[in-house]
Amino acid sequence: MKPDRKKVAFAISLLLILIAALWLSLMIGAVRTSPADLWNFLLHKDQAYRTIFFDLRLCRALLAFLVGASLSLSGAILQGYFQNPMADPFVVGVSSGASFGAVLCLSLGLGAASAFGFSLQSLFAFGVGFALVSLVYLLSQTQAVFKVETLLLTGIAAGAVASSLTSFLLFLRSDSFEQAVFWLLGSFTLADWRQVGTVAPYLALCLLIAQWLAKDMNLLVLGDEMSQSLGSPVARVRRTFLAVSTLLAAVSVSVSGVIGFVGLIVPHWVRIIIGPDHRYLFGLSALTGGTFLVLCDLLARTVLSPTELPIGIITALFGAPFFIYLLHKRR
Repeated sequence: MKPDRKKVAFAISLLLILIAALWLSLMIGAVRTSPADLWNFLLHKDQAYRTIFFDLRLCRALLAFLVGASLSLSGAILQGYFQNPMADPFVVGVSSGASFGAVLCLSLGLGAASAFGFSLQSLFAFGVGFALVSLVYLLSQTQAVFKVETLLLTGIAAGAVASSLTSFLLFLRSDSFEQAVFWLLGSFTLADWRQVGTVAPYLALCLLIAQWLAKDMNLLVLGDEMSQSLGSPVARVRRTFLAVSTLLAAVSVSVSGVIGFVGLIVPHWVRIIIGPDHRYLFGLSALTGGTFLVLCDLLARTVLSPTELPIGIITALFGAPFFIYLLHKRR
């Protein structure tokens, strides 16, 4: 099969799987429903069925898709950025910073407050995560010389500090421990249409920027000096990609909590199937990641129904063995 036809077939297959996943997400839940119930809602606009199908299940499935697409796109960018398949959206400290922000909000007793359509917990997560990665980037630029290894190690160190502060806050406020742990493991329980409407524009904008600079990412893989000699503005491209990947991860964490490994395993899968060309890798990684997280959320809702598992447990079951495989393969 020719490469272009292979990519088209892969995209069509993903779309069919996504449609099936969305259909199952609409049909399956704590309340038993059938296609006849959905048809009755479409014809008669029954308010009870509207709440079940539209406000709960469809909203949640779409938010899961958007978050999965954002994390996967962020992972694809960072894996090309670091030229390392073990990089993921949280390698520069976004996850640890966002987690610290969320737990800090709970510790201050502000978890129930909201502003601009988001809970203060989400805003704290976004703000602290973005601030931490900005600090990491500034600290890694010593004497105007940029090194990927410096950024990577600085991010790991900053993430360790943020994780320590998070543990300290949990120790001080044992009464908020259950809510904080649920946030740290990720969930779409509180999904609403305002969150969908907020995340979607960020994803669309970041995907457009990534596609626009995809050729520059292909050049970055050859090395900064070679890329510069071929006409790519390396410093500006690197800053843009780092900002885009951070924004995607921070927005995702701010609405769903910490969901690990999606940005690690999905771009790697897609790269194996379609190749390393970022002109196709970015878009197909986003589509694959969104589909993957919709299916994971479906499992989280149903595997122990009516009890719901945090979605981070499901993604970790897939991601941790894959990470170990990559680690030993590249030892």
